[in-house]
Amino acid sequence: MKRGELLNAELSAAIAQMGHGDLMIVCDAGFPIPSDAWRIDLAIKQDLPDVQTVLSLINDAFITEKVSYADALPDYNPVLLDYLKDQFDDADHEMIPHEVILGEMAAKAKVIVRTGAFDPWGNVLLYSGVDVPKWFSKPGVVAPPEYAKKLK
Repeated sequence: MKRGELLNAELSAAIAQMGHGDLMIVCDAGFPIPSDAWRIDLAIKQDLPDVQTVLSLINDAFITEKVSYADALPDYNPVLLDYLKDQFDDADHEMIPHEVILGEMAAKAKVIVRTGAFDPWGNVLLYSGVDVPKWFSKPGVVAPPEYAKKLK
């Protein structure tokens, strides 16, 4: 049996297939997922599972280099914003217009994970990173500034 808390086979496989820079969207129950997207639908009923639970489980198994979310989050869902800043404190953060998430970014995502969340603007973009200490551990390899700060 697999170790760790994440038991969903398809989500585990998706994480294993992510490469540096690939985009995973973890979305709320109302997100308009493109018909040609790789959809992992975890929704069972309202707020089951909720977006924070799913993000926490993903964060335990996934290296997130950057997190993006709607620029409306500070005004309309500050609780989720605080959670994201805390949960992904080692990642870069970027706010973008919600319309861009729904259209352009949804089309670019390698995988979209639908939760049961009824969370306003509860759509979170996770960009796959690398395990910086492992990638820059060989003698003579020099980490560029954006990665060197993560070696400390």
